[in-house]
Amino acid sequence: MSPTLIPPMAAHVALAALLYVALTVARAPAVWGVGRRPDGGNPFAQLEPRISANLSNQFEWPLFFHVACVLLLMQGATGPLMVGLAWLFVAGRVLHSLVQIFIPNLRLRGLVFTVNFLAVLALWAALVARSLQFV
Repeated sequence: MSPTLIPPMAAHVALAALLYVALTVARAPAVWGVGRRPDGGNPFAQLEPRISANLSNQFEWPLFFHVACVLLLMQGATGPLMVGLAWLFVAGRVLHSLVQIFIPNLRLRGLVFTVNFLAVLALWAALVARSLQFV
């Protein structure tokens, strides 16, 4: 198996880990009292639900990305196009996270998500096309 799809897969895992850290920090004032405002409020109160929602998103559509990558690795189909699509997915996920957490613009978020969506569909299309050649 060629490891060329492993780095983008690991990058997505790192993104999810970073989001867990961000969520922990955002919840710290409410849960542990660390970083509370003088009035007792949480300075991250508006970001916390956005981070939480984005973290949940990392276990939805990205599942199809990871499955496609594993299947492509098993087939040895890890050429430049597949690796490029995998990195495109990861870049799109990072942008999607930034938009979802910091910019309350649903239209922009939808456009950025489309990048992720199409990259994964292209990976699956390549996987299916490759599989049909062996039928």
